[in-house]
Amino acid sequence: MTSFSKQLSLRWSDLDPNFHVRHSAYYDFGAQHRIEILESLGLTMKILQQNHFGPILFREECIFRKEIKLSDKIVMQTKVSKMKPDASRWSIVHEFLNEENKLCAVITVDGAWMDTQLRKIADPTPEIAVQAISHFPKSEDFMQL
Repeated sequence: MTSFSKQLSLRWSDLDPNFHVRHSAYYDFGAQHRIEILESLGLTMKILQQNHFGPILFREECIFRKEIKLSDKIVMQTKVSKMKPDASRWSIVHEFLNEENKLCAVITVDGAWMDTQLRKIADPTPEIAVQAISHFPKSEDFMQL
């Protein structure tokens, strides 16, 4: 697998007054896709709650290259671009591609795992999280931290 892919379903509420996708909608699409991927890999919300941990972001950045309009058909591809060997820290990249396979935007997030009881970064990472994030496809420029 080269990436997790998802066809986006754009809604009227995703648009801004300029009739293209509003900047914050990109971040919402990325967050939703990351959770869907973790769920598909067995790291469900129930497991996160039972084990008192979850993903936390340190940085979230979007580079906008081409506007996206309501009628556009967009596919989002998600990959890991950086990761520590123990999967305790990672970076994930979301690419938004149009029908012509042109890059419209790129979201990059840097994150880790948080102990939701202690409210601190979880170290070592729970094994189930290591297994899930290790199954993410790697970007072409993947770097081990």
